[in-house]
Amino acid sequence: MSRYTRAFTPGGTFFFTANLADRSKTLLTDHIDKLRENLRHVRERHPFHIDAIVVLPDHLHALWTLPPGDADYPTRWTLIKAGFSRGLPKNERIGSSRIAKGERGIWQRRYWEHQIRDEADYARHIDYIHYNPVKHGYVKSPIDWPQSSIHRYVRDGILPSDWGANYAEAEMAGWGE
Repeated sequence: MSRYTRAFTPGGTFFFTANLADRSKTLLTDHIDKLRENLRHVRERHPFHIDAIVVLPDHLHALWTLPPGDADYPTRWTLIKAGFSRGLPKNERIGSSRIAKGERGIWQRRYWEHQIRDEADYARHIDYIHYNPVKHGYVKSPIDWPQSSIHRYVRDGILPSDWGANYAEAEMAGWGE
């Protein structure tokens, strides 16, 4: 059995990827309102700042900053995943190990986390998040994907509305592969 060590830095900023168990499903975009409502509910009880986010049909990427003195993102992810799952009909295939643990079969058990190291790392991860729908072939330009924080970045004047629409731009930043 491998040992998995997570980074815990109070008040830290973290990049996350969370995937559905069945990557052929489109539950996250099909039920985006449930996901948004659940995120709001968890943030009310366990505050954190969503620096950037993109929700794709089968996975999501997010960049969070936790409050000073707080490093407990695992509780937040547990609540987000469980709350979203509770809002869906029970029609997924569930393996015996999940049944034994009382789990649904909506999400992959783990999620990927990366602690942001510096401003350049922060900027690269925000760019990755916003460019992800293009990378996966859902849209030609990041602004065309509705479930993305790029809309907030454009509204606030941080990014131009045509950001990432040019493949050469993306290739220069290392996202084109």
